[in-house]
Amino acid sequence: MTDLFINEQLSGATIEPEVYGHFSEHLGRGIYGGIYVGEDSKIPNVRGMRCDVVEALRELKVPSLRWPGGCFADEYHWKDGIGPKESRKKMINTHWGGVTEDNSFGTHEYFELCEQLGCKSYINGNLGSGTVQEMSEWVEYMTFGGLSPMAQLREQNGRKAPWAVDFFGVGNENWGCGGNMRPAYYADLYRRYQTYVRNYSEGRRIQRVCCGANVDDYEWTQEVLKACFDHAPAEAHGFMDYLSLHYYVHPGGWDNKGSATDFSEEIWYETLSKAMYMRELVERHSAIMDTYDPEKKIGLSVDEWGAWYDPEPGTNPGFLYQQNTVRDALVAGITLNIFNKHAERVRMAALAQMVNVLQAVILTEGSRMLRTPTYHVMHLYRHHQGAKLLSSSLTGAADIGGRYSVPQVSESVSQSADGTVNITLANLSATDSERLRVHFAAGGHTLAEARIVCGESIQSHNTFDEPQQVTEQEFRGCTALGDALELSLPAHSVVLLRVK
Repeated sequence: MTDLFINEQLSGATIEPEVYGHFSEHLGRGIYGGIYVGEDSKIPNVRGMRCDVVEALRELKVPSLRWPGGCFADEYHWKDGIGPKESRKKMINTHWGGVTEDNSFGTHEYFELCEQLGCKSYINGNLGSGTVQEMSEWVEYMTFGGLSPMAQLREQNGRKAPWAVDFFGVGNENWGCGGNMRPAYYADLYRRYQTYVRNYSEGRRIQRVCCGANVDDYEWTQEVLKACFDHAPAEAHGFMDYLSLHYYVHPGGWDNKGSATDFSEEIWYETLSKAMYMRELVERHSAIMDTYDPEKKIGLSVDEWGAWYDPEPGTNPGFLYQQNTVRDALVAGITLNIFNKHAERVRMAALAQMVNVLQAVILTEGSRMLRTPTYHVMHLYRHHQGAKLLSSSLTGAADIGGRYSVPQVSESVSQSADGTVNITLANLSATDSERLRVHFAAGGHTLAEARIVCGESIQSHNTFDEPQQVTEQEFRGCTALGDALELSLPAHSVVLLRVK
């Protein structure tokens, strides 16, 4: 028996909606065919965006969308993606698959997608191969509402009013594909480039994202912050709003990621133990940030996270197309619970990636579309967006998994503005259910909703012929016991309880 204790009278930080953000790169079928099919496509679309995909994503309440990369961002030259489509430059996407990039999805199309989704914009600028002038002019093109060369160019291309850029990443993975830089060198470039990410619209401020570490490179975090805060204005957070962190779960390691669907029970636990590692990463990077930013004005943005396996057999290996199983549902549940419980510092994140790439929430094949197990978990967890974190703790939870030891239960709890308490639970066991009792400090609560994402086995997944193998269902295994709730968490499941 595991006991979960919740103190509704002890609330913490707000879980920012952007913690549930997404990422879409010019990679494989992530954009072309997945989101964007063009206005002349037989697939139903609105100004080129697939109606079925947009509708499904709107159900998730997507809060923000990071674009155009990823590694692609530091090779992307934005002027190639504006103007009449027939005259846009074509190039080879040397990072991903060696296919032709025709730039038919560019700045205007991206903002059209954001408008259809109703989400905030997160632009990733080109620091690796781009110039300060190029980045500055892109910001001017997107956001300046007065008379200027870039504003006039935007109007010539059909858009008079400026857009709102909510977040701007100054480079991507500059320790690797973004230039193989040393931390102090990148930090100096960051200071220079961000200076020209200007706020042209009164009352609207672009929040700047500094390139943070790859996984456990704590030296990068230390040295970047040291250089950025050296001889900085008293309010140094004014030119840095977020520091990023990238971490992917690779069972077996980078060179032996393994199949997305064919895996053993031992690999199941290895995968989930690596998902649990996110907690240590967040806490150790946050501790370094605390020395420079004790008031926590700078947020940690985990803007690439998820599971990364071998590509599906028969597909272009550079497209990073993989299936999505119950295992991925648990990776998502674990990770999001960790983010929630560290809401004081983790204030933005982006699942990699949105459609057809890595741990996608949606897969498409021609005109067909399916929602993955990860989609259904993100749908359960949408209630945490904008809610207040509540104090919660587990007792009696066993460690399982043998040499890949993990706690059997992962949880997080929040309270929405209307007073509803949102409880998300993940049972990490591949085989065993777990009895759990939920205790409330105040008592007197009524169960309003209970939902579950599960499958017949740990390998269960949705296909285009059988798209309903893993879905969100009503959960009937929860009963009132005095002022507490008692339930049996099925093996390899993610559960949402909403209590009023």
